[in-house]
Amino acid sequence: MRNRDHTILGGIILALALGVSLASHGATPDAEVSELKVTIHEWDVPTKGAHPHDPAVGPDGALWFTEQMANKLGRLDPATGTFKEYSLIEGKNSGPHGLVADKDGNIWYTANFGGYIGKLDPRTGKIELKKVQTESALPYGIQINSKGVPFFCELGTNKMGKIDPATMGITEYKLPEGARPRRLAIAADDKIYFTDFKGGNVGRLDPLTGAVKMWPSPGGHNSGPYGIAITPDGMVWYSESGVKPNTIIQFDPKTDKFARAAIPSGGGVVRNMAATADGRVYIACSGVDKVGVVERVR
Repeated sequence: MRNRDHTILGGIILALALGVSLASHGATPDAEVSELKVTIHEWDVPTKGAHPHDPAVGPDGALWFTEQMANKLGRLDPATGTFKEYSLIEGKNSGPHGLVADKDGNIWYTANFGGYIGKLDPRTGKIELKKVQTESALPYGIQINSKGVPFFCELGTNKMGKIDPATMGITEYKLPEGARPRRLAIAADDKIYFTDFKGGNVGRLDPLTGAVKMWPSPGGHNSGPYGIAITPDGMVWYSESGVKPNTIIQFDPKTDKFARAAIPSGGGVVRNMAATADGRVYIACSGVDKVGVVERVR
C-alpha cells in the first residue's frame, strides 16, 4: 500500500500552486484569507476505479467511505492501513455518495443514482431503504444531529431533508432560490452548515426557524465548494473543487475569516470530509483514488 505524508508550507503552496488558479477563478476581493499549515496522509483504496466519494468517522474511529462506481461501502483502520469492503444490494449501481455512522454503529448513506436513503448494519449486513419524495432530488451529503436524526442535501433542488430513524419518514426544508446544497456538517448547536456548489457559497440553515445565511467562498462564484466538516473547536472546514489543485478551506463562523491550503495530490475533487474527535479531518480524493487525513501543524 503506497502512502504519502506531506507538510504544507502555506506561503510557498499558496504562491506557487494557488496563485494563478485562484486569480483566474475570481477570488472574493474582500475575503480575508491566511495560510493554513497542515499535514495530509493519503492511502490507495483496494478497488481500482472505485471512485471513493465520501468519508465518515465510525464509533471506533475507523474511516468509512462510499465507493460510488463499485456499489460498495469501505472501511479503513488508519492505525494499521487495513481495509474492508461491503457490497450493497446487487443489481444496478445505486451510486452511494454521502454516508455517516450513528451512535449504534449503523452506516446511513445516500444513494444518488437510486434516489433513496439507505441504512447498513455492518454487524449483520442488513440494509433498509427509503425513497425521497421529491422528483430528481439527487440525495447527496448526509449527517446526524445531536438527537440522532439524519439530515441530507438534495443537490437536484434547493432543499434539505431529514429522515426519522424510527419511521424512516422524510421531511424537507426549502433553501433560497437557486441554491444547490451538496454537502452539510452539523454544529454543536444543531445548526447546519452546507456548501452551495452552484453559487460558490458556504451557508448555514437553522432547522428550528428555517433561517439561512450565506458567505461567498474565497475562490469566488465558480469555486465549487464541496466537502465540508466541523471540528470540535467549531471551525468549519470545506474544499473548493473548482480550483486546481483543490483547496482545503478553514472558516471561522465567529469571525467570518477564512484560511486555505492546497492539496498535494490535487485532490481530484474532494467530495466530502469528516472531522474526528481530536480535531483531524478525513478526506476522500475521488479523482486520484485516495483517502487522507488533514492535521493542523502546531
